[in-house]
Amino acid sequence: MADGIEVRGLRKRFGPKTVLEDVSFSVPPGQICGYLGANGAGKTTTFELLTGALRPDEGSIHVAGHPVAGDAIAAKRAIGYVPEKPSLYSLLSIREHLALISDLHGLDPREAGKRGEALLEEMAIRDVANRPVASLSKGQKQKGLIVCALLSDPQVLLFDEPLGGLDVMASKKLRDRLRALADEGRTVFYSSHVLDVVERLCDRTIVLHGGTIVADAPTAELAAKAKKGTLEDAFHALVGAADAD
Repeated sequence: MADGIEVRGLRKRFGPKTVLEDVSFSVPPGQICGYLGANGAGKTTTFELLTGALRPDEGSIHVAGHPVAGDAIAAKRAIGYVPEKPSLYSLLSIREHLALISDLHGLDPREAGKRGEALLEEMAIRDVANRPVASLSKGQKQKGLIVCALLSDPQVLLFDEPLGGLDVMASKKLRDRLRALADEGRTVFYSSHVLDVVERLCDRTIVLHGGTIVADAPTAELAAKAKKGTLEDAFHALVGAADAD
């Protein structure tokens, strides 16, 4: 099994509604894969299935070679996850979150401390890292999430709308960091509604519509097929202008 992401025949229902139907894809190490879809297409459900927060009704998921259904702890240890909605403990500081993550992953405290401080500096939140999360701005919370996701130096990075609340400089730092991690052999699975960023950043793009995959191709190739030669135009053509908007 590959060290990246392997999804086969994924199906998920919530009551009578089918959210994902026969979704299959793989993302190898060294690749940044964009995952696009209109609201309600099933993107966040896919992320929650990849992390083990939800269980599929059918299909299999392997992350970093580990079956999520059969070896969830090993799979989760290989993941760095930034969810669409911030999920930090409001009374803890970012440094306290980092200490908790270090303990959960069994990291060397000194090495994790050095890495954490470097990431805090990189994301420009070192000066607020001792404040309770509840007192931080939206952008500071988002930067804290990113630092937490990167602390364990994970093999697989799952980033669901990671740019929310970030300023221009922080957005660029994140893009540069993700590119560098992919070049080092990490797997990056990236969802965003900011299509020009996806077009510049992602090697490949998967488009989800109505719970099924309607396109899966190198990003440049997908954009080139559109009339205007952009990923945004290709996305509109695939899912319909009303749904895309």
